[in-house]
Amino acid sequence: MPDITVTSRPDAEALDRDDPLRAKRDAFDIPGGVVYLDGNSLGPLPKVAREALHHAIETEWRTDLIKSWNTADWINLPTRTGDRIASLIGAPAGSVICADSVSVNLFKLAASLVTRGAGLVAVEHGDFPTDGYILEGLARLSGAGFSLIEPGAGVAGLPEPGGVLVRSAVHYKTAEIVDIKAEEAEAARLGATIIWDLSHAVGLVDTKLEECGARYAVGCGYKYLNGGPGAPGFVYVHPSVAGDLAQPLSGWMGHASPFAFTDGYRPADGIKRFAAGTPPILSMTALHASLGLYEGLDLSALETKARALGDLFLSRVAPLKLDCVSPGIGARRAGHVSVRHEDGYAIVQALIARGIIGDFRAPDLMRFGFSPLVLSYAEVFDAADALVDVVESGAFKTPEFTRRGAVT
Repeated sequence: MPDITVTSRPDAEALDRDDPLRAKRDAFDIPGGVVYLDGNSLGPLPKVAREALHHAIETEWRTDLIKSWNTADWINLPTRTGDRIASLIGAPAGSVICADSVSVNLFKLAASLVTRGAGLVAVEHGDFPTDGYILEGLARLSGAGFSLIEPGAGVAGLPEPGGVLVRSAVHYKTAEIVDIKAEEAEAARLGATIIWDLSHAVGLVDTKLEECGARYAVGCGYKYLNGGPGAPGFVYVHPSVAGDLAQPLSGWMGHASPFAFTDGYRPADGIKRFAAGTPPILSMTALHASLGLYEGLDLSALETKARALGDLFLSRVAPLKLDCVSPGIGARRAGHVSVRHEDGYAIVQALIARGIIGDFRAPDLMRFGFSPLVLSYAEVFDAADALVDVVESGAFKTPEFTRRGAVT
């Protein structure tokens, strides 16, 4: 991993010259003067996505119209996109489908397992809240039990055997990476089931799902995959168990013969049964194109660079003595770091005013993401120094930076 003990901007520039991912920056259309430290939350616009959308609108939709379901193969876009995602998460071809949102996909998958006999669904305290919200709603509808277990407990923290735990492979606040293989081994020992939320992992962490024994996962397409705001999510189910599940949103696109238009539902084979309604072709087109940027890349190199960028950032802001809730310098973590400050919201807004875009997570966390395809070491060096200046100078202490918008 690159040495993060750089003491000058020329040192950071030297790291950029030796960076094997350096050329990927040109694949993105980022406004001049912006240092984007929020690719972990919304990836920036890839040029190929814009080109694919233009073609889909001007040729496929405008000219070919409804014929494009066949001529442009719109009908198979969910599985073609799923196969690109499968290669990034270490899953076999044909085991991933792109559809709906993370929340909807989580409901479909968890409900399938409850219907099959799981009596309890659970999530850890402090994991991404929507996962818990979805499970609470499912428990009310199904009569299954719902439990919040202790952070970090994993399947060993389930209050009864045979339960389903939804767990983030990368924590959205701390960027801690869970040992999927060890957790799956424990689940097998206890007779439990894990649904992995890969939202902050896919496109950065080499999760090796099949190798690690993982059978179920969901994730989103708008973070490191750069699929655009509201990009569709995905479902992974290992082929060995996909045929055993009956998902509850039995829409026509999950039917074995959707264009036969017959009464009565008969699920499609394998992962295709996790489709429901008509796919959002334009947003899925953007995601499918963006995924092409990952072809031929070494996923371990992505994680290594992201960690090196985070280490550089933490080393430069060390004089502030901020409380870091993420694994520290030299430790393994995913693509972001979070540090505490009681005025964190205002500080982030002051940085945004300088063209350095990070984000804030209540109540007091400043979160900075290091997308390895997008950022240079020199940019991260500058951003860290700007944070030090904003805090030490008190530049954030103005009313314009304390007023909170609807989205924080």
